[in-house]
Amino acid sequence: MTEIEQLKKIIEDKKHILIVFRADGRGDAIGSALAWQLYLTEHGKQADVVCADFALPDSFKFLKGAESIKKSLGNLQKFIILVDGKKAGIKELSYDVKDEKLRIFITAKEGSVSKEDITTMQSEFKYDLIFALDAPDPASLGNIFFNNTDFFARTPIVNIDHKAGNEHFGGINFVDITASTTAELSYGLFQKMAMDRVTPEIANALLAGMIAGTNSFKKPNVRPAALSIASELVNLGADRGNIIKNLYQTKSIAAFRLWGAVLSHLQHDYSLGLVWSIITRDDFARTGAKENDLEPIVDELIANSAAAQSTLLLYERPEADETGKHAIQGLFQTKKNNFDSHAVLAKFKPKGEKNNATFKITENKTLKEAEEEIIQILKQNDK
Repeated sequence: MTEIEQLKKIIEDKKHILIVFRADGRGDAIGSALAWQLYLTEHGKQADVVCADFALPDSFKFLKGAESIKKSLGNLQKFIILVDGKKAGIKELSYDVKDEKLRIFITAKEGSVSKEDITTMQSEFKYDLIFALDAPDPASLGNIFFNNTDFFARTPIVNIDHKAGNEHFGGINFVDITASTTAELSYGLFQKMAMDRVTPEIANALLAGMIAGTNSFKKPNVRPAALSIASELVNLGADRGNIIKNLYQTKSIAAFRLWGAVLSHLQHDYSLGLVWSIITRDDFARTGAKENDLEPIVDELIANSAAAQSTLLLYERPEADETGKHAIQGLFQTKKNNFDSHAVLAKFKPKGEKNNATFKITENKTLKEAEEEIIQILKQNDK
């Protein structure tokens, strides 16, 4: 069978499908995941979208199903205790918890229940198929993968991505590096499987993913085919005006204040084509902004500044982690085709794409020390 035939067959055979995307997934991943959830639901399947530690940006709340995206998997299996009551019968069952141990009490109708009458087993996994979207490898899924490796090893995976670094880790892989976004690639798959199933809600999610993933078609990897697909999605019911309004024209006062903080700390190195800024947790507290408000700022800086070939934003997370520390997070983007941020920033285990990466500084450093170290690394590796 062709890959499309395999995809159609596996969807027909499965009942409860998990849709996941990389832990640092942004607009393209969100739009694509919601489109697949809507598509699978249209085909009578149960489908859940989960992303590790996910926080929904306000700008995507307008998409159908967006607020149902979960940030953890929960329980994937049930532990089953089987009690054979043929001999003595079962009269009563009770339990308590002592010293963090569950004690189960079984009272027989006659005689007693022995250990030979008891067996245990695990239920099947809750999900029987995984769709992994916009994820180069399983590790990019974060704790969803690391805490459930057995589940991922034993459950079939459909891998859909547009990045060259994808490891083809699925049983079925749709990886097309000529596509501008995973949303664009997903639309092509919908076309090949069942054109009549692309509802206005699905079209809306796909177009939102494409617009967000290309920064409103400003990125250099946008091909004429992407613009043609965008036009088709509008014809299918996608509301381009509403998408643009929500993604780019509904910034809060707090977000504008954060813009001001970023610009007030802005620095540049023209020889490197590098523009960077830092944000403290006090900046977050003073402006009332959220972490999600930072990502559009980086996109705008790289898209609208001719001098900015690369942008770097370092910030202290406003919320303390489990150790009580305010971790330092980094957002890096570059237009340089020969610059591999994953190699250059390998020390910090970056996530995302080679030209659009996020990373975390786990060492005990101040924001200023982190800034000096990262800038020095970028200078040493500039070509």
